[in-house]
Order: sequence, then C-alpha cells, then structure tokens
Amino acid sequence: MSQVTEKTLKALEDRINKLARNMEKMKLAEYVRLLDSPWRLLYVNFISGVARGIGIGVGFAVLGAFVVYVLKSMVTIPVIGSVIADIVKIVQIRLGTY
Repeated sequence: MSQVTEKTLKALEDRINKLARNMEKMKLAEYVRLLDSPWRLLYVNFISGVARGIGIGVGFAVLGAFVVYVLKSMVTIPVIGSVIADIVKIVQIRLGTY
C-alpha cells in the first residue's frame, strides 16, 4: 500500500476509536437498550415521576411551613399585623391546628 493510504487508514482508525470512546462515555448502548424495551421505559419514567411528585410535595410543605413561620413573626408589625393574623388563622383552621 502507498504511504498516503496507510496514513488515511491510520487517521480513520483513530477517529473510529475516538468515536467509540465517546459513545461509551455517553452510554449510548444502554439508552438504545432502554428504547428497545417499552415496558422498562414505562417503568423507569413512572418511578421518576413518582419521585419527582414526592419531591415537589415535600418541598412545597417545607416552603409553606416557612411562609407560615415568617407570617407569624410579622404579626407584631402594626400596619399589616391584623391582616397577616387573619391569614394565619385561616391557614390554621384549614389545617385543623386552631
């Protein structure tokens, strides 16, 4: 073979090896396997949706508790104290803690 052909083949081999390494890093085979199995794809998406929903619920509960705590501390401000006190009472009545 000529020297140009050998260089071209070597460059092509290097590029193919680099592409193979990049595909391995991307875990492309696992992704294709997941797409080939619709039931597994459905299961994985269901579990991720449940986890996301639980996370949103817990986060909203923590944020809501923090807001109620801040509102309780703002009751002593004369201008907006009565309005905030009414809001806190309504929230406590709805939660059944009043």
